[in-house]
Amino acid sequence: MSKDGINSKDFLIGTLIGGIVGATTALFLAPKSGKELRDDLNTQANVLKEKTDRLTTDAKERGTEYVTIAKDKTSELSQLVAEQSNQILDKVKDIKERAAGKANHVKNEAENAAADLASEASDVADEAKVRAQEAKSEIEDGIKDVKEKVEQSTKG
Repeated sequence: MSKDGINSKDFLIGTLIGGIVGATTALFLAPKSGKELRDDLNTQANVLKEKTDRLTTDAKERGTEYVTIAKDKTSELSQLVAEQSNQILDKVKDIKERAAGKANHVKNEAENAAADLASEASDVADEAKVRAQEAKSEIEDGIKDVKEKVEQSTKG
């Protein structure tokens, strides 16, 4: 029940009580004989019973309608949530797969670059060995030449 209004149960109770009080007051204030008064009371009671039955039937029908509407809306919302959840899961899987693919690509590129660098380093090392050997040979040859010149200058 909201703060500003009344719910249908309270309304039905108020209507019923108001009808009974109004009918009773009208009967007691009217100048009639006992038999007429009893007949009027029976008539009013029957009218009141019929109105109450109608209101009860209407309330049950509306309640059934509201329950059906609520079930339909709940079903629709459940289906919508399930569909959106599946879409989100699919997007997450797709993003994960793309990220894994990019990570593998970067890994492969890094491995290739490392292999290229290792090959170049090996080539540079081999070339350095060759040049070092050549330099050693030249130095040895230079030392021999110097020794020979020193020996010639001491002999001669």
